[in-house]
Amino acid sequence: MKPAAFEYFRPVSIEDALRQLAGFAPEGKLIAGGQSLAPMMNMRLARPAQLIDVNDLTELAYVREAGGWLRIGALTRHHELAASALVRRHCPLLAQAAQTIGHYAIRQRGTIGGSLAHADPAAQLPLVAVTLGVRLHLRRQDGERTVDAGDFFLSAMTTALAPDEMIEWIEVPKAQPGEAAAFRLFNRRHGDYAIIAAAATVECEGGTVRRLRLGVGGAAAVPQSLRTLAEAARGRLADDGWVAEVAQAAAQQVAVEEDARVSVQYRRELTELLVGRALGRALTRLRA
Repeated sequence: MKPAAFEYFRPVSIEDALRQLAGFAPEGKLIAGGQSLAPMMNMRLARPAQLIDVNDLTELAYVREAGGWLRIGALTRHHELAASALVRRHCPLLAQAAQTIGHYAIRQRGTIGGSLAHADPAAQLPLVAVTLGVRLHLRRQDGERTVDAGDFFLSAMTTALAPDEMIEWIEVPKAQPGEAAAFRLFNRRHGDYAIIAAAATVECEGGTVRRLRLGVGGAAAVPQSLRTLAEAARGRLADDGWVAEVAQAAAQQVAVEEDARVSVQYRRELTELLVGRALGRALTRLRA
């Protein structure tokens, strides 16, 4: 299929893009990699009247240190996240998740800003954002604001982003010494979205869990951070029994929506399996 007719614009500055976005709202849409928006346009699930191509805004493609955070420009490509020395050192969970996105061509074109704005409930980067407590800096022609990831994702493909706003950059907290991460997903074919994905970081001291961050994606309309479970799991010896107990509790506590193609029970079983594997891999990395 072909998309419905639209006007095409290619701004040369952030200010120009924001001016066009404000003028065309709510019918105008930004496009960068187009790995999510373009297929929806082809199927006519999305019909923007104006398309604003931001690929010339190379000032939005960067990874920088900002104190205890990494600041990442919205136009940073998935392959850059996976390969960045700064991301691999200071936020390994993000690098690991980026490596699993789609196929080579998708990772070359897709952007972190586009993935977060599209908010597919099974996508990797929204899950990482919620699990780690990412901050999104949003900008419009007449102002700017910062939103926590937990408040940004409202429902499937629905966010707190206003029609005249764009994601300018995000901030990801740096990993702590003695902290390791792991990302696991299950899909039917390589490159497909996950049926269930699990993200975890574990920080230990003397074999005892000091901190756990745990998230599950694909089970419901938005990715879920299992903060209550993670807090209850602190202060325990990080052994196989702990891994099994946390994985089982995650399967029980995660909210799972009905799906005609995949049963609730199957998603819970996948959650237990993948959370267990993610925790086990993170602990193996800690002990290496």
